[in-house]
Order: sequence, then C-alpha cells, then structure tokens
Amino acid sequence: MADWVTISSLATAGGTLALAASTFASVRSANRAARVAEESLLQGIRPLLMPSRPDDTPIKASFVDDHVVRIPGGGGTAEVTDDAVYLTISLRNVGNGIAVLHGWRVELSRDLTPLQSPSVDSFRRLTRDLYVAAGDVAFWQGAFRDAADPEVGEVRTRIEARQRIVVDVLYGDHRGGQRMISRFSLSSRDDRAWQATVGRHWNIDRPDPR
Repeated sequence: MADWVTISSLATAGGTLALAASTFASVRSANRAARVAEESLLQGIRPLLMPSRPDDTPIKASFVDDHVVRIPGGGGTAEVTDDAVYLTISLRNVGNGIAVLHGWRVELSRDLTPLQSPSVDSFRRLTRDLYVAAGDVAFWQGAFRDAADPEVGEVRTRIEARQRIVVDVLYGDHRGGQRMISRFSLSSRDDRAWQATVGRHWNIDRPDPR
C-alpha cells in the first residue's frame, strides 16, 4: 500500500526545490541584467580627457587674481611672475559625459617609469569648479601663489629652462563618481609655445584594466 504521506512530502519537497532553483535562476538573471544596465548608464556619463586638437579655437582663461592667459589648441601655458606661477592646459572631452575637474598635482619626479597612480590625497583642490562637456573643449588651470611652497622652486626652474612639466588632473562625472586621473605633459616647442600630450589614465573608483 502506498504511503501517501511520504509521497506527498516528497512531492512537496520536489516542488519547493524546483521553485528555489527557478527563483535562484531568475534572481541571477535579474542581477546580471541590472549590472549590464548599470554599466550602460555609467558608460553614458563617463568622461575621458585628452589634449585638445591643434586646430581647436584658443581659449581665454582668467585666474582669481585677474591674470589672463590665451590657451592655444593642443597646448597650454606656463608662466612665472613676481606673484605666482601659472599653468594651463587646453582639454577635449572624448567621453560621453560631462567631466568635472576636482584637483591637480605636478609630478616632480623625473622618473616616470612607475605605473602606480598617485595618491588622491596628494592632489590640490581647485578653487572653482571646472567643467568639460562631452565632445567639447575647455581647460584646466592651476597656480602656485605661496613662495614658501616647496614645489614652487622646482616648477619655476622647469618653466624658465623650458623643461617638461608633468601635471596629473583628477576628475569624474557629474554625479561625483567614476573618478579618473589623467597624466598630461607640457613640452616646449621650437616656437617657445607649450605643447600638451597625455601619457596615461588611471581609474580610481573601478578596477583598472591594466
């Protein structure tokens, strides 16, 4: 005689197991779809900064002390005055989202072979927000105003000697995420203008592909 209680229990257990497996598969599929949707969203607002093109229109930029410079396409400026040291770079955003510039630093080491990204804590905060719209051209600017700053002497020497100046720019998307560091170089040209190039990009808030 069949033990219907046992059969019923086994049938219930089997149904529960099948339901659990189906639920697990559905949740796994939903999580995968959510990750794909999130990545698509982030891709749509991800900025990436490069030097502007040489044929881009020059940009006029002013500092808080009313010092004004004209930044050529594909280049930058590096000036020394009695009051401050001024640096600028013309930038183009080749990413899909607005770039919001957070900070900057000058790399004083002449050995650029280490591939580790600089510490975020080593960056100087910008005194105002700078934005670069997707597909558009804008600029980065920075200044040394404190004569006691230990970096001022080295930067001043490099400008006067027309030596390469390496600037790291920290930026992210308009939501405050997807932060990146892009390493730019200003090199003196034969006409004594400064040419801008980019050497490396580092991801801060997500794994770096390299």
